[in-house]
Amino acid sequence: MENKYHAPVMLQECLDGLSIDPSATYVDVTFGGGGHSNAILSLLNKKGKLVAFDQDEDAKANLPKDDKLIFIDQNFEFMLNHLDYQGLLPVAGILADLGVSSHQFDEAERGFSFRFDEAVLDMRMNYTTGRSAKDLLNQLPEAAIADILYQYGELSNSRALAREIVSYRSLNPIETVGHLKDALKKYTPKFGDYKFFAQVFQALRIEVNQELEVLKSFLIQVPKVLKPGGRLVVMSYHSLEDRLVKNFIQSGNFNGEVEKDLYGNVNRPLLPISRKVVTATPEELEKNPRSRSAKLRIAEKISS
Repeated sequence: MENKYHAPVMLQECLDGLSIDPSATYVDVTFGGGGHSNAILSLLNKKGKLVAFDQDEDAKANLPKDDKLIFIDQNFEFMLNHLDYQGLLPVAGILADLGVSSHQFDEAERGFSFRFDEAVLDMRMNYTTGRSAKDLLNQLPEAAIADILYQYGELSNSRALAREIVSYRSLNPIETVGHLKDALKKYTPKFGDYKFFAQVFQALRIEVNQELEVLKSFLIQVPKVLKPGGRLVVMSYHSLEDRLVKNFIQSGNFNGEVEKDLYGNVNRPLLPISRKVVTATPEELEKNPRSRSAKLRIAEKISS
């Protein structure tokens, strides 16, 4: 089932990064299809536990029958509170596979993919709460739309794109993928349409789900959740996420500026296991196209 939902990216690298202790407690904050979680569970003995988070209702269909698994159907932004409530602090390792699963991209009605013109522009990870992409496109002022496209999609012509969106919606609401494509056809590159719409959709998805703010909140909680020597393994799929992860691991903050105490010691809670980012092997790249953009970073909580 997991391969139909989402083939786990860099599975062995993630397991190696966590350095599994069979009797310890681990957290997978993005359960999804359960690929990574099932692999972790297979390495745990009866004393070990895995806490898995996922706010997407579809993920529940992939839950295995395993007494070692504790599933929490919430956003991992609230990881610390839930683990504290469950009496599971501290833990030996945390895994975060960020981004959108293959299943979510392939489900037309979720609106994550620009392949389905008739699909409604939703893009919510938890489709029972919050504002959808179509809500934002039809309600936000032009300047706000431009900021989203520039900051999260890194589109240099964001102001022109926002102007086209507002002009289009003044005549017809932007409800579907096809509507958005039609609104932006004037600025759609003839041969670079895939990259262009990937940037547009990434920007909208990040805003809809507040992905970068959630990631920041999560990372701040990590040192409080991990025991000394515990591992953090994070896989990201675009530079905005990876930059936040890299900076936090290296400096303990999000601007990447290293702070030192009076003795010259770096004030940071985590130590990078490898300075070089881990990427997929050529063999995996051939089998799983989604792994092309994946960047894996591993860190360990510094013993205090």
